[in-house]
Amino acid sequence: MKILDIYIIKKFLGTFFFSMALIILIVVVFDISEKIDDFLAKDAPLKAIVFDYYFNFIPYFVSLFSPLFTFIAVILFTSQMATRTEIVAILSSGVSYNRILVPYMASAVVIALLSLYLNNFLIPHATKKRIEFEDRYIRDQFHNRDRNIHKQTAPDNYIYLERFATEENTGYRFSIEKFNKGLLYYKLMAETIKWDSVKSHWIVNNYFIRTINGADEYIKKGARIDTTFDFTPKEFGRKDNTVETMDYNELNEYIASETLKGSDNIEVYKISKYSRTSFPIATFILTLIGVSIASRKIRGGIGMHIGLGILISFSYIMFMQVSTTFAAGGLVSPLIAVWIPNILFSFLAWYLLKKAQK
Repeated sequence: MKILDIYIIKKFLGTFFFSMALIILIVVVFDISEKIDDFLAKDAPLKAIVFDYYFNFIPYFVSLFSPLFTFIAVILFTSQMATRTEIVAILSSGVSYNRILVPYMASAVVIALLSLYLNNFLIPHATKKRIEFEDRYIRDQFHNRDRNIHKQTAPDNYIYLERFATEENTGYRFSIEKFNKGLLYYKLMAETIKWDSVKSHWIVNNYFIRTINGADEYIKKGARIDTTFDFTPKEFGRKDNTVETMDYNELNEYIASETLKGSDNIEVYKISKYSRTSFPIATFILTLIGVSIASRKIRGGIGMHIGLGILISFSYIMFMQVSTTFAAGGLVSPLIAVWIPNILFSFLAWYLLKKAQK
């Protein structure tokens, strides 16, 4: 590597990680001030606060702010180089503008790969531990207040519950219907079903089973049976951040499972899946935009560059929010919605590169 490459890479990565460390420190301080009462009220151990909560809290924010702070880092140090006429000196020495971009792209590769790993593997497991801590020391105990619950648990299986008590893992007024080519062949009704966590099966109380085989019909009644169904109490638990706790492989399996069940939230799950890739790719696009803007020495200096950079950053975030909202409503394909901002800003990056000082 040339001295110039090492110089730019050190500037880029140094500014990026320093700015990330500052924002994370600020976020942690504000979060502590907000949650300190909960920690004290529920006697959360210091070790759990540090290692189970904040150590798993930090990777999430690193990934969340990664594209934004990549852009800001490029703007900051490139503007300083332009102000000190270093860019002009490099170009005057015979180095082409495209050659200058090489260390920028190499640094973007490092950040993008880190972001891909965090999004798809590390953060889901860290989020799972963080949510377990929040459920124990911050949030109130979850109570499922839904009534008249209808769910499709498999392509031809449908269940109904009048209500489900999550604190007891017990469902009331339960029924399950199974169909074959649109015809009902099995129906079970029960007064209650209770999950046995030791044996991992359901205890069905005061049941009535109706089995249909063509013109024949069989009825069976009883006080109790132990059986399994194609669902668990997790189906009725807290749904917040469920997808965020799944790594890449788990999320793919979950989407396939929910697709078979005919879930209404498939678009939301796919948005989460595709966002884990589109955000790291945005690192390259925002890096090119940042270099193109900040490499030109202008009146107003760094202040103008930072102002323009923040405007573009928030425009990107706004486009992402709007497009994913349309996808969640089923108006646009989740894959297209998630990649629309990257596509639009790729054209902006290409235009600014054409106009950049060379």
